Parts: sequence; structure tokens; C-alpha cells
Amino acid sequence: MADAERVSIGFSGGGVVEVKITAAALKDLRKALDSAEGFTDLETDEGVVSINLAEIIFVRSAATSQGIGFGG
Repeated sequence: MADAERVSIGFSGGGVVEVKITAAALKDLRKALDSAEGFTDLETDEGVVSINLAEIIFVRSAATSQGIGFGG
């Protein structure tokens, strides 16, 4: 997956899974979260991951700006 980006998926109960997925897969995941029912499969750089949509409480991509320290 040459164009994969790192994504953190947080679950109720405190667990977090980090995966590398394509921008298209991230878009599909966010669309699937609208229904938040059942499981979905994510094609990651390490294989397929099945996740329960109803248990996801956040999705954070590495593309999101995360400024730490002094701004300039």
C-alpha cells in the first residue's frame, strides 16, 4: 500500500488500534460509521482487520495536524 496513511481507531473501553489504510479505505470507514451497525472489514498493510462499528468512539488519521510545542 504505497499511498497508505496511519489511522488510530479508538474503541469504547479504551482500546486503540493503529492501522495503515488507503485514503479510499478511510473514506469508506467514515461512511460506514454513519450506520454504526455490525462489523466491517478493513484492508490494511498487514492484512484484513474486522471491526465492530458500534464500538468505535473515534478515528484519527496521521494527516490531521497535531501541533506540539511552539508554533512559528
